[in-house]
Amino acid sequence: MNDATSYTPPKVWAWNKGNPWQFSATNRPFAGATHEKELPVGRHPFQLYSLATPNGQKVTIMFEELLAAGHSQAEYDAWLIRLNGEQFGSGFTALNPNSKIPALLDRSGPTPFRVFESGSILLHLAEKFGAFLPKGQPQRAECLSWLFWQMGAAPYLGGGFGHFYAYAPVKIEYAIDRYAMEVKRQLDVLDRRLRENEYVAGDDYTIADVAIWPWYGGLAKGLQYGAAEFLNVQEYKHVQRWADAVAARPAVKRGRIVNRTSGDPSQQLRERHDASDFDTRTEDKIAKSA
Repeated sequence: MNDATSYTPPKVWAWNKGNPWQFSATNRPFAGATHEKELPVGRHPFQLYSLATPNGQKVTIMFEELLAAGHSQAEYDAWLIRLNGEQFGSGFTALNPNSKIPALLDRSGPTPFRVFESGSILLHLAEKFGAFLPKGQPQRAECLSWLFWQMGAAPYLGGGFGHFYAYAPVKIEYAIDRYAMEVKRQLDVLDRRLRENEYVAGDDYTIADVAIWPWYGGLAKGLQYGAAEFLNVQEYKHVQRWADAVAARPAVKRGRIVNRTSGDPSQQLRERHDASDFDTRTEDKIAKSA
C-alpha cells in the first residue's frame, strides 16, 4: 500500500465541492438541470447528443455502419456535448435524466421520443433497421448476452481502473491492483471467446462488437489511459486480432472520430451533419480554410 494518509469514513458522508481531482467541477451527488439550455435540432431523423468517449463511439459507429449497409434512413446529426457542465442543461437532462452521454432523439416517426444509455440505443437501432442483431435463437441471445456483458463490465474498466490509474489525484496501490486484476480477467474472458469465434457473438459482426470494441479494442490497441504496457495487453492475441479487424472497418474509422475534441486534428469531427463532413469539416480542414 502506498496511500499517503489513512481515511476513516464519517458516520454520514458529505460532499466536498473542493475535492482536487480532474472532474470534481462537473460531478455532484444529485440529479437534475443546473441551467436552462435548449438543444439544437438538425434536419435528419435522428438527433444524437454525445462526445467521443467509448460510450459515445458505440453509437456513432453504429450509425455509420447502418449507413454503410445501405440504410439511408439512418441519417443523423451528431451534436457535441462537452462534459464541462453542458450535460446538466435543461434540454439534455430532458433527454437523459442521468446526465450522461450519449442521448438520442428519434424523430423518424410521428411522435419523437428519447432513447438513453448506449446499449439501449444500439438495441433500438438494430431492431429498427433489422441489422447487426441476429433474428434467430440462440444467436440472438448470445449477441445480447455479450452486449449486456459489456454494459456491466465497462464500469470496472472506466470508472474503476481508468479513474484510479489515470485520473485520481493520488495513486492508490490497492485500488489500482483491484481494478487491474478485474480488467485483466475481463480481457481473458474476451480472449477465450474470440479464440473460438471470429466475432464476439459468433461468425457475424453485431452490436456486441460495436459495443465492446471502443472499450476493450481501444484498450488492446493502446488508445486508453496509456495502460497498454501496464496491463500487458499484447498477451491477449485473439483480442488483438479482433481489435485490428474491427478497427479496419471504414464505418468504424468514421464513427470513432465523430464528436472528438482531442488528439490529431484530422481525427476530430466535432459535429457531424452530413456524410461529406468527414471530407470537409475535420479540425485540420477547418484550420486550413480559416
